[in-house]
Amino acid sequence: MIRIMLTILYAAVILIINTMSFAWDRGIYLTQYTIENPKKLDYFIAQAKATGINTFVIDHDYYSSHYAQAIAKIKAAGIKNITRIVVFTDGGNKQEIRSENYWEKKFRLIHDAIKSGSDGIQLDYIRYSSKSGADPQHAKDVYQVIKWFRTRINAQNLPMEIDIFGEVSYYPSMHIGQDIKMFSDSVDGVNPMVYPSHFWPYQKYSAEPYKTVNKSLNALVEQFDDKPPFKVHAFIEATNFHYINKTTRTQKQQYLLQEIRAVEDARSVSGWYVWSANNVYDNLFQVLKNNKTKASDKISTAAK
Repeated sequence: MIRIMLTILYAAVILIINTMSFAWDRGIYLTQYTIENPKKLDYFIAQAKATGINTFVIDHDYYSSHYAQAIAKIKAAGIKNITRIVVFTDGGNKQEIRSENYWEKKFRLIHDAIKSGSDGIQLDYIRYSSKSGADPQHAKDVYQVIKWFRTRINAQNLPMEIDIFGEVSYYPSMHIGQDIKMFSDSVDGVNPMVYPSHFWPYQKYSAEPYKTVNKSLNALVEQFDDKPPFKVHAFIEATNFHYINKTTRTQKQQYLLQEIRAVEDARSVSGWYVWSANNVYDNLFQVLKNNKTKASDKISTAAK
């Protein structure tokens, strides 16, 4: 009995350490292809060290002999790696979302990532297709999937976080089946994708990146009286794709800085992840080098 209790206590301590090892997370999204390219990976590690980035959110889409080697290099550099798993491509349908066989297939990728040294699992596209009709059952279905994955991931002493649409910071979406209050007891982290370019009308929200991001994050935590039972990381965008060819480098950097400031000023938030589908972060690196921004205690200490 004592041995069992000690094992449970040890697992709980490891989970807490994994969940709370960084006071303020500053991350970038990288594809599996990117990290398996040694030259590219070395570049991103060097830039991370130069700018205080302490987290890489990394796709795991396929099995590869190079994947574990890349993760080992990232860990040796003192950078946390969060494994991003696309659960239902472009959102699922009822058959996929209710299929435990489908979930098992995705969990095999998660298990491979855990063996390779993942520090946490992030589930993206954990929802119905955005083309689905409104149905209150959708969130209930997705909730069952989330609970299934979380049980297995936590059993491996790792935290699990999910990505949600920015609008879900304000209210449940009956189309895609995301309801953060319903999900709150079965996640360790939530990442609202508060991209200003994705709110409608985008002309209005893109012109106010600070207000859009800050207001969305505060609306999310207000649903829990500013004490959400999970960590909150904002997913912000490296560039506004609607205006990518119509804005200068300086304007792009200012847009990014306003998003970062908005996250820093939000309540009960643990950091940000920056999304660039093509992993182009030159503007972000310049912003971080030119401006004083909130860094994690771990990076600050390591730099001394």
